[in-house]
Amino acid sequence: MLAATNDLGAPLRSCLRMLIAMTLAAAPLATADEADTRSLSELRADLDARKTTSVELVQALTRRIEAIDRNGPQLRSVIAINPDALNQARALDKELQSKGARSPLHGIPVLVKDNIESADPMPTTAGSLALIGNVTKRDAPIIANLRKAGAIILGKTNLSEWANFRSRSSISGWSAIGGLTRNPHVLDRTPCGSSAGSGVAVAAGLAPVSIGTETDGSIVCPSAMNGIVGLKPTLGLLSGKYIIPIAHSQDTAGPMTSNVKDAALLLTALVGEAPACDPPSAGCAKSDYTKGLVPTALNGKRIGVWRFEPGRNAYLDPVYERALKHLKEAGATLIEVPTPKVARVDEAEDIVLHAEFKADLNAYLAATPAKIAARTLEQLIQFNRRTPAELALFGQETFEKANAMPPLSDTKYLTARADAKRLAGVEGIMRNLAEHKLDLIVAPTTGVAPRVDSINGTRSPGSFSSLPAVSGYPHLTVPMGELKGLPLGISFIGAPWSEDVLLAAGYAFEQRAKARVTPKFIPSIEAQEKAFAPAMASP
Repeated sequence: MLAATNDLGAPLRSCLRMLIAMTLAAAPLATADEADTRSLSELRADLDARKTTSVELVQALTRRIEAIDRNGPQLRSVIAINPDALNQARALDKELQSKGARSPLHGIPVLVKDNIESADPMPTTAGSLALIGNVTKRDAPIIANLRKAGAIILGKTNLSEWANFRSRSSISGWSAIGGLTRNPHVLDRTPCGSSAGSGVAVAAGLAPVSIGTETDGSIVCPSAMNGIVGLKPTLGLLSGKYIIPIAHSQDTAGPMTSNVKDAALLLTALVGEAPACDPPSAGCAKSDYTKGLVPTALNGKRIGVWRFEPGRNAYLDPVYERALKHLKEAGATLIEVPTPKVARVDEAEDIVLHAEFKADLNAYLAATPAKIAARTLEQLIQFNRRTPAELALFGQETFEKANAMPPLSDTKYLTARADAKRLAGVEGIMRNLAEHKLDLIVAPTTGVAPRVDSINGTRSPGSFSSLPAVSGYPHLTVPMGELKGLPLGISFIGAPWSEDVLLAAGYAFEQRAKARVTPKFIPSIEAQEKAFAPAMASP
């Protein structure tokens, strides 16, 4: 059966690669109306003043999704539009008129990554054909909190299938259900993963805010490469219940927005009135993450500076130096500190992620609706082997490695998990903060978005996501500049439960830097440069 599947998959694989190459080369510029660039605060004011309605917002966003996500540049960032979104908007408009707004999110459309369950009539698929019937009719606790705040679930966003945990040669932003999500700034460049759709949708104005998830880099990388704000909260601040897992010791949802204040507002709604806080901690949650957002928030702060090793991503240097200058001008004291080594962290993390993926995914699949046939990781592997569209572009060796892992009671796993947390947290971030008396640390989030590569998979330009991801500490990225139209982000990293500190610092930086880049839907940098190059003189 396996050999026959591979024979059928070979021509399909070739066709799909050609299709991706052709569509990237020939992509048209966007032709839709300009994006609605109002912040949550501005939308709130307009809704309260009856200058617009939630119904009008949903209708306008749906038209824009049709115009540039389904057509035009075909961003493919939205995997499904909620059939109930207009009904929710009508009910919330009526409630606003009779009772007033429940919260700043009342009547605001939100897009949600398609590994997070909602009670709406949409499946939660992780981008896989195996879960196309996974309609659970239940809200993840973070979605329930959004509903309590009055938010509208506009739809689900595309993602790197299985949150980029199926193959080391995977294509970021691609799923068998949603196809390839494309970077709205330069269409042949990666949007990064796995929360690719959530990042692209906000950058392109398909929703004012979105929800992503991260295990290691999957919120901050697509946020940085699409030129938006992304926050990976402290592990345990938000409940992970009813979210398709990779690894419980690192997985978390988080806000992805166009600006820092919107991230703070969205985080407040996601936390809700009864924060998860696992394990419980006195400092874990704030009632309002916007309170410290003032332009002077950096004044007097001691900030550690991390850098890539010399020579790597050298094009970042002038952009990063300009960002550091903004921090100084805002009153911060910058201290160059050694970047902790991550080799041993990566080794331990690899064991932890593969072991937890098998255990956590088996538990999730066992609780899916009866119509879902693949109810274990082993059965999912067999499903993929029988389904050419799943393995047409890359394999599933990560699945197979995870399936061979011992149970979570195994000593090797337990040792690796303890080592990973210690090396990344206590001996990594916390040692830097304590030894240099720092309030927080900054670093370039990642490099410039590389081209989509359907042969070799996505190649990372490097990042600073691993230490906060493995330790479970918070990590905020904010736009800091661009290179040839491709956005670059700066990271703010801190101690557990310091989201308010990071958001305040990020806000003050944002107000000074004003570095957000508007997407121009350029087919490729090379094509644009060629168009403006002077013609060669005739001999």
